[in-house]
Amino acid sequence: MKTTSFYLKAITALVLISYMISCSSTDVREKVLNPDEPDVIDEPAPTVRKITKISESVQRPGDAIVGKEYLFNGDYMSSGVPYDAWIFGNGENDDNVLERTGDNAIISYDNTAVNAVNGVRVVAPNCLNCHSAKINNEYVIGLGQHDGDYTNNRADNVPLLTAAINSIYGSNSPEAEAYQQFGRSVTAIGPKTITASRGVNPANKIAEVLISHRDKNTLDWNDEPFVQVSDEVIPTDVPAWWLLKKKNAMFYTAMSRMDFCKSFVGASLLTMGGLEKAKEVDKNMEDVLAYIYSLDAPDYPFEINTGLAAQGKEIFDNTCVECHGSYSANEETYPNVLVALETIGTDASLSDKYTTSTTTNTYFLDWFNNGWFGTDENAIAIIPEGGYIAPPLDGIWATAPYFHNASVPTIAAVLNSKERPQFWKRTFDNSDYDTINLGWNYTIETNQSDTDTYNTTLKGYGNGGHTFGDALTDTERTALLEYLKTL
Repeated sequence: MKTTSFYLKAITALVLISYMISCSSTDVREKVLNPDEPDVIDEPAPTVRKITKISESVQRPGDAIVGKEYLFNGDYMSSGVPYDAWIFGNGENDDNVLERTGDNAIISYDNTAVNAVNGVRVVAPNCLNCHSAKINNEYVIGLGQHDGDYTNNRADNVPLLTAAINSIYGSNSPEAEAYQQFGRSVTAIGPKTITASRGVNPANKIAEVLISHRDKNTLDWNDEPFVQVSDEVIPTDVPAWWLLKKKNAMFYTAMSRMDFCKSFVGASLLTMGGLEKAKEVDKNMEDVLAYIYSLDAPDYPFEINTGLAAQGKEIFDNTCVECHGSYSANEETYPNVLVALETIGTDASLSDKYTTSTTTNTYFLDWFNNGWFGTDENAIAIIPEGGYIAPPLDGIWATAPYFHNASVPTIAAVLNSKERPQFWKRTFDNSDYDTINLGWNYTIETNQSDTDTYNTTLKGYGNGGHTFGDALTDTERTALLEYLKTL
């Protein structure tokens, strides 16, 4: 039964499946991209910078208190491991950092006890698997998971887990039925979502695999995929939730526009029975979005040299504001710009993935754009324009490693491309924090000896680009780092 803990932990990337959602029609795309034609800015200085403004979309209002309760205890998952079996395999958890009551008081924060469709009490992963983490031993809701391990095939343990459940309860039991969809989904996901290194997330690929098995209108599951999905995995980092309230588009590629709440429903595709459940979950996501909007970045917990930080602010205002916004105590601005690949220069694989014409991409776009997600009353629009959004920098000190693929261990290395290691390893101890360079302490390696080593030579794992800080002096970079601690 110890496999239950491993199994539940291993599939947690799923909750980021919300990274993939959808577009309703060409008219919607035009509405989003061309309210009056977005401003495209080409500035020669010393190189041409190409950035495109992303138009705002009005989001549904909700109740943050209600959303917090639903996020912590809600039944947005519909299948999982029978409750008694989960407790037997994992034991009772007495941390209760979420201060939950009832069955969930003894369940780890990243799982929730819910009733399956047939009424059986099961345990399934929740959104906090990927959207909360510890840093310096402090648990932070909304901090992206920085230590996830998806380097193994999660489907390997499905036969053993299934056999255990059938042995305990019977193969035709309600408990076996309540577990069935969970097992099916992980069987499909496992071999297709293996990452080369620990610390990155395969959420985008999980989305692809799950929708390849579901009807775009009814959301019903089909054991045989409607389209074949490759084994290639392009990794991502998990962005901080508190940034979302400033953004006009979701995800690093800024593909997901229009209704944010609908994208969250994607998390339920792991265990969802069909469309009626999707509609139920969708309504509750209005409150979840309100709760996410209520989150603020954690303050830097160590000493700050205020004089040096003031010098760094001047450098920031002259160097970084155009893309990342300003953070004045009196007024904050965030430009919401998509930066072209030729300008940012970071690993293009994630962006190229969705701008390349393939059978899988055609299916993907049609599934979201023309299915329920894209044609419901509160539709969303997925628009792969190419490039990456320049994110807000609130709480940037806490969000290491950096870039959309988690390829750079510290902000100091972000600001000096010559200092970025080709192979590097960290301890994955959340308190092993570098207060000088802002990020994780690490060792430089000569090759990838194990999955704890990040290999920047692999496709999708590159650490090049964003060389804007290279022109700064060491003194200027030191001052800028001090200012970034204050954000």
